[in-house]
Amino acid sequence: MTRVVVPVRYPLTKHSRATLSEAIRIAEERSAELTVLHVDLYQENNGVTRAGLKRAVESTLGPLDRTRYVVRRGFLVEETILEEVAADDADIVVLGAKQAGRWRRMLRRFLDDPDIETYLREKLECTVITVRADE
Repeated sequence: MTRVVVPVRYPLTKHSRATLSEAIRIAEERSAELTVLHVDLYQENNGVTRAGLKRAVESTLGPLDRTRYVVRRGFLVEETILEEVAADDADIVVLGAKQAGRWRRMLRRFLDDPDIETYLREKLECTVITVRADE
């Protein structure tokens, strides 16, 4: 079965809602399982729970089939997302444009040309889709 991972902010921002909507569309189109992921940073410790994340998503977009909600704690958002994508054996990662920009900055530390999609495809064998929210 195809697996789609979508990292979101909590509380949901306009950009997170747009990214999540696109991930839902992709998951439905491909009859895929969806993982909604939020990274709760150790240094901020916002106390986000899986139940709270699920309530926020479902109150905005309605109940979702074949969806799991994951809150992971980590020091670096990008690294924690990578770990979840690998653990979930994701086929598709749907990122907001703002998140993709953060990934590019992180990859610049290691690579001359930070192409996130190529990097993730090589490391994790998945497709990366970037979503831009209308301003």
